[in-house]
Amino acid sequence: MTFQTPIRDMRFLLEHAAGFGSLEKTGAYPELSDDLVSAILEEMGKFCDQVIAPLNDVSDREGAVLENGIVRTSPGYKEAYKQYVEGGWSSLAFPENVGGQGLPSTLAVALVDALNAACMSFAIGTTLTTGAVKAILHAATDEQKKLYLEKMVTGEWTGTMNLTEPSAGSDLSAVRAKAEPVGDGTYKISGQKIFITYGDHDMTDNVIHLVLARLPDAPEGTAGISMFLVPKFHVNDDGSLGARNDAHCIKLEEKMGLHGSPTCVMAFGDSGECIGTLLGEENKGLRNMFVMMNSARLDVGMQGVGIAERGYQRALAYAQDRKQGRAPGVKSGDMIAIYEHPDVQRMVYSMKALTDASRAICYANAVAYDLAHSSPDEDARKKAKALEGLLTPISKAWSTDRANEVTSIGVQVHGGMGYIEETGAAQHMRDARIAAIYEGTNGIQAMDLVGRKLQGDGGAAAKDFIADVRSEAKILEAAKRDDLQHIGARLLAAADALTASTEWLLDAASNDQSAVLAGATPYLKQFGNVAGGYYLAQGAKAAALYINEGEDSDYYEAKIAIANFYADNYLTETVGLGDSITAGALPRLDPGKLTA
Repeated sequence: MTFQTPIRDMRFLLEHAAGFGSLEKTGAYPELSDDLVSAILEEMGKFCDQVIAPLNDVSDREGAVLENGIVRTSPGYKEAYKQYVEGGWSSLAFPENVGGQGLPSTLAVALVDALNAACMSFAIGTTLTTGAVKAILHAATDEQKKLYLEKMVTGEWTGTMNLTEPSAGSDLSAVRAKAEPVGDGTYKISGQKIFITYGDHDMTDNVIHLVLARLPDAPEGTAGISMFLVPKFHVNDDGSLGARNDAHCIKLEEKMGLHGSPTCVMAFGDSGECIGTLLGEENKGLRNMFVMMNSARLDVGMQGVGIAERGYQRALAYAQDRKQGRAPGVKSGDMIAIYEHPDVQRMVYSMKALTDASRAICYANAVAYDLAHSSPDEDARKKAKALEGLLTPISKAWSTDRANEVTSIGVQVHGGMGYIEETGAAQHMRDARIAAIYEGTNGIQAMDLVGRKLQGDGGAAAKDFIADVRSEAKILEAAKRDDLQHIGARLLAAADALTASTEWLLDAASNDQSAVLAGATPYLKQFGNVAGGYYLAQGAKAAALYINEGEDSDYYEAKIAIANFYADNYLTETVGLGDSITAGALPRLDPGKLTA
């Protein structure tokens, strides 16, 4: 199967669902233009199709290995990463004063989309560096920025997030790694971290670890966590590399998927002295962590989009090529491509609709982030910031849940061959599975949505979003085309259901948080369904205008058809989720009663 980055779909959703054009109007990106965006996306597609996509299959078979204390990446990774750096892809959206290109973060998010569709195992390492750079920009001293920032921005050095320990997963209050002050402004770091993505590798000369640890007098819980900057190799004042630090990968995890991504068990200070410097304030490490986490959560949502795209393309190609059975009512004659069977069409349409909806949500989230940082209007910045906060848990959780669904459907489209590794469909399903787990499990994202996001402002941001959905639905209901009217009616009914759920959760929050948390996951699914339908509806409206102007009718009719399919299958699902959300607290059962 030949993979092709879906540049046209990406551009369409950026412009007609996510509102990318609003960024140019801010004046914050003087170099931004339609021609520049087109050129970037086209080059992005070429790089991903020609350089990164060929790594996907081989890295699944020949994953990263640990040999004599050295992590060696899959064949071709080192050479491809060199081209990634030389192409300036790492620096796309960082400030110009630290070596970046000063473009909107939304373009970097589109790159995450394309890279993950091409090869998720390769792409994941680049996003960790992005998060580390953002944390350093946020909290580092001038000296730290001078030593580390530019080479991380360009991608010459990579970065990691060292949070998780054997006894501290989602609950970081249990972190036990230690940091002892030396007395000269540095700290001795000791402890072990697990599940560290690209904790070591052979693609760059240095790896910069951001490590959560406790000072000797730190209070218990999350209030006592600090963050430290720990390089693989110390960096001299002139920027040259010094001695090796005592930060080592001692094991590579054997994973279900993402075999090309080295997931390390990292030991700090095991055989000598591991020296780091404080990043930000003492006992305020979670502030920096959340800077990384919010960046990572959108990137993980985008990973879901990318792997769903790859699974969809493979399934579509197989369905169009594989001949089996005959058309309904036909008893003899040539067999037809399985794509012609209604149930296979339903599966392929589902994959496409969910992938497009996920992409639109994540792109809208990215645009909101950029507007919150760049709009000259204070009210616009506040509204964008509220939308960004609302969409972040949805981008991460809804998109990755749907990626698991899409890649599973992809195996089903292949039938028995999907269960055979040589077709490649199973790899996408295996790779996708982790995205719903890391950077805060999807259950945690749902808790964040109904807690910090919904209750934090009394539901203001959610209600503003639903009001926008209603407005779009009414515009579509007044359209001349029957299919647009139909989408509008489905969208309005879904908005009603989401409103009812939102009001119920806000009422319940005052006296029964258990009931709120019990409804969190179906509420996130309901909200994501509505958001996906809202953004696809905007795309359908724009597609109708293109058709009226005599543009490529096949492409734009397909956009309307997919939005219609989504409305009939996922906006209707939204209405049915209401009872799950409002069912109240789960019954408390003795664990023994759950056994067979």
